[in-house]
Amino acid sequence: MDKNLGLGKGLSTLMGEDIALLASPDTNTSPEQILDKIVTVMIDSLVPSPFQPRRVFDESALNDLVESIREKGVLQPLLVRPNPNKKDGYEIIAGERRYRASKKAGLTQVPVIVKLFDDKAALEVALIENLQREDLNAIEEAEAYVRLLKEFSYTQEELSRVVGKSRSYVANMMRLLELPDSIKKMLSNREMTVGHARTLLTAKNPEKLAKEIVKKGLSVRETERLAADAPKSEKVEKAPKDSEVLALEEELSRILDVRVAIKWNGKKGSMTFQYDSLGKLDSILQKLTQST
Repeated sequence: MDKNLGLGKGLSTLMGEDIALLASPDTNTSPEQILDKIVTVMIDSLVPSPFQPRRVFDESALNDLVESIREKGVLQPLLVRPNPNKKDGYEIIAGERRYRASKKAGLTQVPVIVKLFDDKAALEVALIENLQREDLNAIEEAEAYVRLLKEFSYTQEELSRVVGKSRSYVANMMRLLELPDSIKKMLSNREMTVGHARTLLTAKNPEKLAKEIVKKGLSVRETERLAADAPKSEKVEKAPKDSEVLALEEELSRILDVRVAIKWNGKKGSMTFQYDSLGKLDSILQKLTQST
């Protein structure tokens, strides 16, 4: 076996599996024959997936992985599917970071597990795998949510179930894409947190405040106080509300099919429903009591 494999019998011993070697892209072994098994493929037969939500790969962390792979090999197989655009090739669903590090380490072959995923499942799995590892920055995560909604006709409720997040969390993450590009870049570079960015959504001059946040290393609470003292945009002056409150209003309005307004000052609040007939009020009451 090629010494550059970086895996060899070690993985067989660790996982108790027989590893099939697909010596070249010209192998007669079909994807169906190796489904759900650990197999070794030529690294040149792999391509990154267009459904990979991750855009930023930290070079320092990648170099650390390169050294680990040189020493111990690739201990966790990549998850792939047959490449829909190239016979005998494979598209990476999860493990692009391991793929990049393996190439830098000089490996010619890597272990994979082959699955038959359609495009929708490929994006779902790639997103969930990255979320579980907390590998995505906030903008990558938000863009993946939007892509699932737009390209695969998810509702926010369906999406929240798939990724294991609340509907308000998903809605709030997607709102981050409304921020100016300069602030989205700061989020991508992890120069500020989601908490900082959400505060900037209601600011009249968010880019100026963002620079001050980064320069002074302000906490989220300090950012909230700074934003409160700054002039608000016309839209916010009419209805200055926390993004979580807005998301809850949206969700309740959808469920009850009427306009819902929530007032909340951090300690107490109220909720009002707008309806135009007693029949609509009766419908609201039925929906509120149907589970009791």
